[in-house]
Amino acid sequence: MSAATPATLRLAQFSADTPAAQIPDAVLHQGKRCVINMLAVALHATQDPALEMALTVFRAEGAAKRASVIGGGLRTSLQNAAFANGLLAHLDDYDDTFFPTVLHPSAPTIPVALALAEHGQRSGRDFLVASLIGLEATCRVALAIQNMRHGAVWHMTGTAGVFGGAAAAGRLLGMNATQMAVTLGLAGTQASGLRETFGTMTKAFHPARAAQSGLLAALLVQQGFTSAGTILEGCHGFAAAFAPNDTDFNAITGGLGELWQVMNNAPKPYASAILSHPLVDAMLALRQRPGVAPERITRIHARVNPLAIKLESRPEPATGLEGRLSFQHAMTAALVDGVCLPAQFTDARVHDPVVAGLRRRIEVEGDAAIAQDQCEVTLTLADGSRPSERIAHASGSPDNPVTDAQLNAKFLGLAGSVMPKARARRLLDTLWALEQVEDMATVLALCRLPLRRSLFQHAKKSMTV
Repeated sequence: MSAATPATLRLAQFSADTPAAQIPDAVLHQGKRCVINMLAVALHATQDPALEMALTVFRAEGAAKRASVIGGGLRTSLQNAAFANGLLAHLDDYDDTFFPTVLHPSAPTIPVALALAEHGQRSGRDFLVASLIGLEATCRVALAIQNMRHGAVWHMTGTAGVFGGAAAAGRLLGMNATQMAVTLGLAGTQASGLRETFGTMTKAFHPARAAQSGLLAALLVQQGFTSAGTILEGCHGFAAAFAPNDTDFNAITGGLGELWQVMNNAPKPYASAILSHPLVDAMLALRQRPGVAPERITRIHARVNPLAIKLESRPEPATGLEGRLSFQHAMTAALVDGVCLPAQFTDARVHDPVVAGLRRRIEVEGDAAIAQDQCEVTLTLADGSRPSERIAHASGSPDNPVTDAQLNAKFLGLAGSVMPKARARRLLDTLWALEQVEDMATVLALCRLPLRRSLFQHAKKSMTV
């Protein structure tokens, strides 16, 4: 690839032409981590009512049964499956984060590869390679426009995410670089997602729609549909729309195929927005200090990166969904409960008087000298003592990553909450050995859950859409 080649075409060439044999083992291993993490949170999220809402719409409209919704509730069209599984991957806000862009790359990407691989009876290796290609594509686009997010308007996962789904789909469909560039063009023009909707189900709708949009783009281009092949760098293109004065195209093209940015993607250790994680670490550590108890805390003072205040300060969340976007709630729920899992982000937990009372004792100070994965928290206790904790690198950050053992525990905990633990273990073992899977349909079969009355039920005849 020439250094003068436009960014869209270079990304298309990488996505279409990178030989699977040239992907390093460490990158393949990282791809498995992304898949394992995505399926863990998706399986747990099958309990969320948002899924039934989507399935009701799909059943009412009808569709060819080509791919599975995770959990086995429905076989539906490729696009519907990509949407539903993208929704599941982000509903708990417990998926993954690509540093430093606050992108969640797996939800808009892996569901596309999963749908096409299942339908096409593709191997686990084909699925893994396509997923990695898509993950790398969306991570690099996010890096190029990373300062976009400081406007606190556009959702990075909904915007950059379309390129991950498109690249993964194009790879599995065997596109050449020219077709791939056009697919990226058709995907990029669909990029969207506004932060005003955060704290509602629509936050998870963004990666779901991005997955669906990327897949639709590839399917249409496969039929000859046309679009611009210069969507990233064009004067009326993606970068001009989302980061007109601060796009770094070298972030897309520099070291492409040699330096894998997906290695900086990380599973979340906590089911809350990423900038709350150092604060959760601090509260969990302070909880272990002698004399620290909710009823003895009179004041909580935190020093954080200013972006945390800008994006994730919600002192009085009204719902569990809003609680996931509130570092105040994540902090106090973690201190009271000793964990920060999906169960800490229910409506009941948000309105718990002890948790809510502690939230009102938080004072926060922004300090640009503190990195996004750092914080300092000081408690003031009733006896006047002031225990303090400083977090240098939050759990799950690149300098303090979730280990494979921790990821296994997360998977077994989440998947084991909805399926027999023996099956969860078998599925986990299968995912760590994806290269040996001959047909990805076998993986989806392992993801099938027992039918539950509240889940996967057929829409009632009286229900209208």
